[in-house]
Amino acid sequence: MSRYVPARHYISFGIVALALAGFALWVGFFSWSLAFYPAGIFLLFAVLLLTLAFRPAIKVYDAHLEVGKRIIPWQDVRRVDRTGWISPLVVKLALYDDDTVMLVYPGEVDCCKHLLRTLRQMATNALIDGTPYRQYWGELLGSGDAKQLNAPRYRVLRPEDEEEVERLYFLLKTVGHIDPRNSGDDR
Repeated sequence: MSRYVPARHYISFGIVALALAGFALWVGFFSWSLAFYPAGIFLLFAVLLLTLAFRPAIKVYDAHLEVGKRIIPWQDVRRVDRTGWISPLVVKLALYDDDTVMLVYPGEVDCCKHLLRTLRQMATNALIDGTPYRQYWGELLGSGDAKQLNAPRYRVLRPEDEEEVERLYFLLKTVGHIDPRNSGDDR
């Protein structure tokens, strides 16, 4: 089982935004009425950050995914679609009963990447960003025989250098040895 909890910095950022909202309200009441606008913006950000900070933990088991009290079996996951968000990670899961789950994980970037990779690995019956599971992970589809892909051949020498190497190889082949000290002439 893997457990993914929200990052702690969302709590501290939310408290700082709440404090800035309070300061802007104080300035708005006593000296400058235009300070109510930043107070509203800071208050909105504080609510958003604190909401993310108190999201339920995501638990990944071999048989299912648990988000808070909701349990999603891996066999029910039909699609795993990533949005553009990495931190917080936002993933759309489409289930077989035409239900969709928007999975939001406010964690560190490395933890978000690990969770995304784990979701993609565990959803073996799903399309991953529109690509079938086996094709996404590089397995060849079709019959049971796997074709060996040829590695690309990179040119190391220039053509004239290759000709020189070929000439030296044939010369060596006709002589039959590399070391001149062990030649038959010394006997």
